[in-house]
Amino acid sequence: MFRHGSRFLARATTMTWRRPFATDLQAGYVADSNFTEAWKKVVPNVDPPKTPSAFMAPRPATPSSIPSKLTVNFVLPYTSELSGKEVDMVIIPATTGQMGVLPGHVATIAELKPGILSVHEGNDVNKYFVSGGFAFVHANSFADIIAIEAVPLDRIDPNLVQKGLTDFTQKLNTASTDVEKAEAQIGVDVHSALNAALTG
Repeated sequence: MFRHGSRFLARATTMTWRRPFATDLQAGYVADSNFTEAWKKVVPNVDPPKTPSAFMAPRPATPSSIPSKLTVNFVLPYTSELSGKEVDMVIIPATTGQMGVLPGHVATIAELKPGILSVHEGNDVNKYFVSGGFAFVHANSFADIIAIEAVPLDRIDPNLVQKGLTDFTQKLNTASTDVEKAEAQIGVDVHSALNAALTG
């Protein structure tokens, strides 16, 4: 096996194949010609099956210059907070840390943790507390934020947050099963993040 290693290394360095960047990909559906030809040889009377990408709407082209605004869609299971809103910047509470998204941001998928989502539009800043979810940042300066729960920060009662934190901390200390410990830990994490959002 090792005696053929140099041959594989030499072949790997001379290969011209490269993985395309997201901006190099076609905007619409393109059938794989090799697969289509092979299919027609085997089953000439039946059209080749389509892949899931054949049923998707073509994605908008990546602009050649960076737009001045970021278009944000902020969606909850029961409502749409922002739909096609053009803003200057969004700060997302990602599990890897706070992530600022400006127009022209590289395409990214980020998991949200409990924390503050800030939407900046000129001098106005709207802050929401989100409990979790995902953010999809597209290369064409669109951002889709999907949260499980979100509440405008000014509608949160600090007294209820303190009470909830005390209750869940007590439940965590007295939990006897793994399920009870997990549920209590989630409550502590969310209420701690709420408390930090209100005091910070």
